[in-house]
Amino acid sequence: MSLRQRLSEFSIQPRTKGQFAFYVYDLTADKPVYGYNENQAMSSASCLKLLSGVAGLHLLGTDYFYKTSVYVRGDVKSGMLYGDLGFKIGLDPQIMAPDLAQFAKIIKNKGIGKLTGKLLIDLTITEPVRSEEHWYPWDLSFSRYGLFYKGEDRVVQAIKSALRMQGVQVVDSQVVMAVIPRGMRCVYQYKRSIGYVTQRMWKHSSNTQATAMLYTIGHHVNPHADPVLAGVDYLRTFLRDTLNLKDSSLVVHDGCGLCTFNRLSPRSLTSILRFGYLHKPIFQRLYSDLSVSGVDGTLLHSFQGPKTKGKIRAKTGTLSHPYGISSLAGYCQGSNGHLLAFAIMDTEMSVLDARVLQRKLCEALVE
Repeated sequence: MSLRQRLSEFSIQPRTKGQFAFYVYDLTADKPVYGYNENQAMSSASCLKLLSGVAGLHLLGTDYFYKTSVYVRGDVKSGMLYGDLGFKIGLDPQIMAPDLAQFAKIIKNKGIGKLTGKLLIDLTITEPVRSEEHWYPWDLSFSRYGLFYKGEDRVVQAIKSALRMQGVQVVDSQVVMAVIPRGMRCVYQYKRSIGYVTQRMWKHSSNTQATAMLYTIGHHVNPHADPVLAGVDYLRTFLRDTLNLKDSSLVVHDGCGLCTFNRLSPRSLTSILRFGYLHKPIFQRLYSDLSVSGVDGTLLHSFQGPKTKGKIRAKTGTLSHPYGISSLAGYCQGSNGHLLAFAIMDTEMSVLDARVLQRKLCEALVE
């Protein structure tokens, strides 16, 4: 039986009530294989992270680095910096307050114990990250965000505390929020590859990392605009203009998928996967950062049977409120050796029932 015949049979099998749609595309042959309600826009849950991640990598580049830097202006004599000290804070979403100790140690090792000038702090964003208006209150704890997303007061306090713990004396009157001026020299820079962010977004479905990606996109597109609004606008533009998906039923409200009013279709998800496949640096990130069935990430305990274990690389999406929402989109190799992109979306049914359908689809794909 051909793959198309197996998928046709799968689409008409008895199943529990609810909304159900899927789409399969043969990437090797560059042609559709089979679809069932594939243009139906449905709540995508965390599969929306495929959109924010791929769009972010396309905009920023797979070689993008988050940078956090320390600057100095002046000379150091007998433990005193005769001049200014500066911190340039980017959008690294994985730095927490204790991590600033390494920055303070670098400063201490430069022989700096006090300074005559100012402590300049140059922040990319000053306001704390906020929840999207449709998120449920318990969806995402503020404490789980990186330090640089917790607002100006928290960042300033953490920097002062880290310096003082290392014996670097700074009084509050020396702290100035300002852009690092030309002429200051960078004495230390910590860089984190964007790959560390997509890995947590995709393999572990981190909502904080996906939200940080949205902020990074928004700030890159327009440094003077609200990063969330600019980021969401870019994701919508990416769908419409880059992927040529102009269906008005496709809706994007955030970068992580927690908003139940996000709407994507199986066809749009496979279009995102196909775009990634056609852009090899992005595909390399997808292939390494998506969960592997029965092996790691959010698929560690799924598809563990011999037919599917280790053969599916995909992004999961699950929301249990206001009703069961479950989606799965990713890559697998067909029995003919062709690479397939697929997406299956289920709503208004129990997540357990949806996962049975996902397993049956994946078994049909790799059979």
